[in-house]
Amino acid sequence: MSSTESNSNSASPNPPASGKPRSTAAVAVLGVVLLAALVWAMAPSRARFAPAPLREPPAGCPHVITDFVPTDITEVPGADVSALSKPQQNHVLYRLNFEPCPCGCNTSIAACRMNHPACPLCKDLVQKIIAEERSAQRQEPDPQIRK
Repeated sequence: MSSTESNSNSASPNPPASGKPRSTAAVAVLGVVLLAALVWAMAPSRARFAPAPLREPPAGCPHVITDFVPTDITEVPGADVSALSKPQQNHVLYRLNFEPCPCGCNTSIAACRMNHPACPLCKDLVQKIIAEERSAQRQEPDPQIRK
């Protein structure tokens, strides 16, 4: 075979591009854009819910409701946890910092106790949480007894 002969297996040069594929792609893109706009327009607005207070706040608590944010308080007034083991002390502090006070101030129990010492609800709740941990301590089996 000479170099001047054409190879019948070689591909023919690409034909010139016509306007038809471009217009099809443009219609497809336009359709996707219109569909996205329709979905965006039909999406309902999301409701912003705020928790309602369980009771009317006592006289010592503020009436301003804010978003609940857990705290990291390590010393809570009136919380004597010295009789508990270290893991139980940590569990009490965890609960006091992550559970909201039911008085309506929308802060953690520990923050309400620190900022509003006159709040009778959080004072009783602190003692209740400590008592629950003490009773849980008595119910746990001794790890040395396990076989």
